[in-house]
This record gives sequence, structure tokens and C-alpha cells, in this order.
Amino acid sequence: MAQRNETGTLGQEVEVLRQQLLAQQEELNILRSGAGVGRNAVSIERATQQQLLGRIQGLEAQNAALKEDILLYERLIPVAGEGAAIRIENFRVAQEVPGRFRYRLLLAFQPDSQNPDFRGRLQLVVNIDISGKRGQLLLPDKRESLAEYQFELKHFLRREGVFELPVGAVLLGVEARVLQGDTLRFKRLAQL
Repeated sequence: MAQRNETGTLGQEVEVLRQQLLAQQEELNILRSGAGVGRNAVSIERATQQQLLGRIQGLEAQNAALKEDILLYERLIPVAGEGAAIRIENFRVAQEVPGRFRYRLLLAFQPDSQNPDFRGRLQLVVNIDISGKRGQLLLPDKRESLAEYQFELKHFLRREGVFELPVGAVLLGVEARVLQGDTLRFKRLAQL
């Protein structure tokens, strides 16, 4: 009889232990799912922060570009009593691939009563270094069409194009010149 009691007691203890084990497994599953949700929340928060940081950087760049545009427009407001004037604004040169560069610029003309428009030509002076020796390339050169660099404008004209350097040359600087006939009217160094 003592054995039956022990067996019954052991059976009850085993049953209690099984119930405790099931309860602990259920609690463990709840905790695991809660931890998974927490990790997901942290991942979502990090991704959101990265998106916000990218958006802030984009807005800062856009803000800087708008400030630059405002300065450009302020410079373009004609001053009373000044005669006609031609200028080069926002002259930039950027490398596309090694040895090949793209230039962009804005020509701005402030007309007066005697000069309602401007006819001229653009010339680029490309300063280079080849093996320690300085040199210059003039564009347009004899191979290129001069007509490509001639222009007529009343107020604004955006120009862009590409040029290539000789093999092994290093770009030192680029100057854009506006010529009317053979007379230099304006020049500006590029932002590289």
C-alpha cells in the first residue's frame, strides 16, 4: 500500500510538474514574442531615423541651392543708371569620367535702351598640367565649330558642354570668357 501511495504521489507530482512546465513554456513563448516585437520596434525606429536623417540632409542641400538662387536673382536686379552688362553666373565644372569634364554656366545680360540684346561668343581657357609642365587648351579649338560657342541673348542663356583632356593631363582650372568680336566683356573662373 505504501507503494501505491508513493506511485500516486509521484503521479501527482509529475502532473504538477507537467502543468508547471506547460505554464513556463507558455510564459517563455510570450516573453519571446514580446522580445521579438521589441527588436522589431528598435529596427523600425532605426530605419525611421535613417530616413529622417536622409530627408534632413536633402532639405539642407535644397535650402543651400535656394539660397544660392536667391543670391543669383539679387545680383541680376538691374541697378538704375547702369548701362548694358553681360555676366557669367554659376560656372561649374565636374568630372564625368577620368579625362572628361562637363561644364555648366548661366549667361545673364542686363539690357539698356541702346542695347536690347547681346551677340557674342563663349571661350573656355582650360589650364592643365602634363608631366609637371603647365599648358592651356582654348575651346573652341580649330577642330570644333565656332558656331557652337556663339550666342545671342536678351536676358538669360544656360550653356553646357563637355571637353576632354589629353591623356595624362591634370585639370588645374577653367576660365570662361565672353567675347564680343575680339573684345573681352567678362570672365569667370569655374568652381571645380
